[in-house]
Amino acid sequence: MPLRQYKPTTPSRRFRIGATYSELTRKPGSRQTVEPHKALLQPIKRTGGRNNKGRITHRFAGGGHKRMYRIIDFKRNKYDVPAKVLSIEYDPNRTCRISLVEYADGEKRYILTPEGLKPGDTVLASHVADIRPGNSLPLRAIPIGTLIHNIELNPGKGGQMVRSAGTSAQLMAKETKYAQVRLPSGETRLVLLTCHATIGSVGNAEHENEAYGKAGKSRWLGIRPHVRGVAMTPRDHPHGGGEAQSPVGRKKGPATPWGKPALGRKTRHNKATDKFIVRRRS
Repeated sequence: MPLRQYKPTTPSRRFRIGATYSELTRKPGSRQTVEPHKALLQPIKRTGGRNNKGRITHRFAGGGHKRMYRIIDFKRNKYDVPAKVLSIEYDPNRTCRISLVEYADGEKRYILTPEGLKPGDTVLASHVADIRPGNSLPLRAIPIGTLIHNIELNPGKGGQMVRSAGTSAQLMAKETKYAQVRLPSGETRLVLLTCHATIGSVGNAEHENEAYGKAGKSRWLGIRPHVRGVAMTPRDHPHGGGEAQSPVGRKKGPATPWGKPALGRKTRHNKATDKFIVRRRS
């Protein structure tokens, strides 16, 4: 997906780098992209970071453009029925593009778009599908060394890992009932061979090179200004206080607004799944 560098017509545009969206499917004879499939849309309730008691539980969230949620088929559980890719579409809720596919029986679903998938291609979820981008197979049927994404952790639950733009995991080995999968973080993890994964890496790999260029772009996305702890008072944040711009200066190190250790402190405490991690992320 190519990127676009804008002409510096304003100070913020000088630093703006955005997507061209050239890979999206257009209406015939028009530059306008196709409309999303209405049957696969759901409204999103906007909370502004507040819970059911009206208290802010997610700071610096609110505003932003109105969105509809696209129902994505992470399970890929329509086995041995080929599906034709009708269109590549934009999804405001994720970094990658999504593809509208139509199965041979007429049902339509959205899937994540892997690198190289185009309108008119055919995808298949099966135990004996070809090793081609977009096809979904159990890990048992995928050759070692293959790049995969949308990986299940529990058979039948649907893909939970490796779904962001440009990411891919690699199948490293198979032993007894587990497969060793190297994740984008560098961690190697055991996953059941009966879990499904999709072949290929997730598309829109250039997403990481986009630059907002101005604060307003964050506001469009529902992200409000983030206030630094050192700019607050001591009653509002452990980093606050001091004369002018003062460093953190705590003996216990940097902390959250509630005094918990921050910036580098390990927060993973899940002994039940420690046994599935073969190698920690580097």
